[in-house]
Amino acid sequence: MSRILVTGSADGLGHAAADALLSAGHEVVAHARNPERAVALDALVDHGAQLVVGDFTDRDAVRRIAAELADAEPLDAVIHNAGVWSGRAVMPVNIIAPYLLTALLRTPRRLVYLSSGSHYDGRPSLAGVDWRGRSAGSYADSKLFVTTLAAAVARLRPGVPSNAVDPGWVPTKMGGPGAPDDLELGHRTQEWLASSDDPEALTTGGYWYHGQRQQPHRAVHDEPFQDRLLQALAEETGTVL
Repeated sequence: MSRILVTGSADGLGHAAADALLSAGHEVVAHARNPERAVALDALVDHGAQLVVGDFTDRDAVRRIAAELADAEPLDAVIHNAGVWSGRAVMPVNIIAPYLLTALLRTPRRLVYLSSGSHYDGRPSLAGVDWRGRSAGSYADSKLFVTTLAAAVARLRPGVPSNAVDPGWVPTKMGGPGAPDDLELGHRTQEWLASSDDPEALTTGGYWYHGQRQQPHRAVHDEPFQDRLLQALAEETGTVL
């Protein structure tokens, strides 16, 4: 069984993934933004999940969580699930936090990043990006960036399977009650990539939708763009991948 961190697991897809992994016998580290949100994880904690708490809009909180996890038993996998779809937190939560955790947590053997079909509408340009969330950020751009991060990590850490997952437009708080996609299928692929011994689940550099590998935005596997993104993130955070 594996030890797996699921960020943003107080509700929605993150909670479903954490619950399913725990039920399958894995050791789960759940994450909530603040103590009030963490109450939603009481049932998982009662069944053995561990808990980390920190607001991903706060880089110091992300660093504290990384330090806390680095001092604990090594993680086998991280599912970078936490995300927001609008407002000032888009870039801090959707790309800065997963970048920092990736750079600071050196031991996970598998990495899974939550993307979106919206990443196809993202712009492969870093000009004028407001990484600190002083103004509203583009959700599509943030998902293009995190999908590119997953591919860059796959290239730079060839021994660590790193993949991006489009969970679909599912009926969560973010997706809304009228979302047309399958909620159950929305969390199964990331669980499979994080824990399965299936040879396909051990591949790297993929962009997945409901268990099928898809072709992402052409910028995702553009190595010069990957390098520019990593350089911008390193300069912005003061932390090199």
